Amino acid sequence: MIPYFSLASGFLTGKYRSQAEAASRPRAQMLKKYFDQRGLRILSALEQVAKRLNATQAQVALAWLMTRPGITAPIASATSPEQLKELLPATKLGLDTSALSLLDQASAYEAEPARTA
Repeated sequence: MIPYFSLASGFLTGKYRSQAEAASRPRAQMLKKYFDQRGLRILSALEQVAKRLNATQAQVALAWLMTRPGITAPIASATSPEQLKELLPATKLGLDTSALSLLDQASAYEAEPARTA
């Protein structure tokens, strides 16, 4: 699998912290769906791991995707040479089991409550 929106339209980079911040952006409609509890948990986990590894959230997000079984290569859109330069270290970023566990837990979908008849 080759994920096309590997950085979730920029959401996983951490540059949008609220729907209000994203509202004026061209991708506001696409970003809207990420501002839920799960999305905010993922941002928090990415931020924690990025700080610990002295990396960016985008680098951690891409490195995390590259550890996933079945992912051949994540596609990340860089709109400038500077952005590309910032993303490339993700290919060499090593995520330890602690980082992987934190990211996996943050991204897990919560089980739906059992329905009663």
